[in-house]
Amino acid sequence: MHGDHQELRHQPVAAIRQAIRSGRYRSHTAGLGDGFLQANLVILPESVGLDFMRYCQRNPKPCPLVGVSDTGNPMMMTLGADIDIRTDVPAYNLYRRGRLEGSTTDICADWTDDMIAFALGCSFTFERALGEAGIPIWHVENNTTVPMYRSSIDTVPAGPFHGKMVVSMRAVDAARVDEVIDISRRFPLAHGAPVHVGDPAEIGIADIARPDWGDPAPVLPGQVTMFWACGVTPQVAIEAAGVPLCITHKPGHMLITDVPEDAEVPVLAPAD
Repeated sequence: MHGDHQELRHQPVAAIRQAIRSGRYRSHTAGLGDGFLQANLVILPESVGLDFMRYCQRNPKPCPLVGVSDTGNPMMMTLGADIDIRTDVPAYNLYRRGRLEGSTTDICADWTDDMIAFALGCSFTFERALGEAGIPIWHVENNTTVPMYRSSIDTVPAGPFHGKMVVSMRAVDAARVDEVIDISRRFPLAHGAPVHVGDPAEIGIADIARPDWGDPAPVLPGQVTMFWACGVTPQVAIEAAGVPLCITHKPGHMLITDVPEDAEVPVLAPAD
C-alpha cells in the first residue's frame, strides 16, 4: 500500500495525488512533487474557523495560510485541479476534544457540511532548493520523516487556540549555515528562515535524538542543528483548544498542491 517512493519522485504532481487517492501510496511526502508547494492540513467546524484563521494570521511562521476551502466543500479549488481534501493526503490524524483518537487514510465518512479545510505551507517545499545547492538533507536521502519537536517558544493565542511552537530540525555543515538561511528565506509560504540555529536546549529541546514526531536524524561532527517553525504547531493548539472534532494531516504526510513553491500569492484561478 505504500507504493514506491523513489518511483513517485519522478512523477508529475497529478500522478502522485492519484496514487495517494487510490490508496497505492500512503507514506510520507518528503522529496515528492519537486517545484510545488506542499501543505499541512487542519479541518475544523465553521464555529471555530474564524478563531483559527486569527491564530494563523498571528503566527505566520509556523502557520503560513496558503488555502481555505468553502464551508462544506472538500475541493481545494485555489490550490490546484481536482484536489479532494478527503482523499488526497496520504494519512490523517483525528482529534476529538483535543485528544488524538487515531489515524486514517480516508476521511470521507468523517466530513460534514459545516467543515472548513485550511492548508498551511510546509518546510518540505524548500528542501529541493537546498538539494540543488548541493546541501544534503538526511531525512530526504534516507527516506524517513523529518524530526519534529515541541519547543519552548510561545505562539500568540486566538480564541481557544494556543500553545508552544513545534519546530522541525535539519543538521547542516557549519560552513553552509548562512547559505541555508538565505535559501529558506526565499520561501515565506514554507516557513521561511529558521527560528533558531544552534543549541537545541535554548528552545527547550532536551534530547535531539528523541523527536516528538517523525524519525531521529543524526547530527554529524562539524554540523549545526537548524530549526524551522513547523506546521504541526496547530496540532498542539488543537489539543489545547479541545475542539469536538478536528482532522489534520499525519505529520510528514502532506497535501501536494499545484502552487509553484516560490509563489508569493498562493491562489490559483479555478479552471473554467
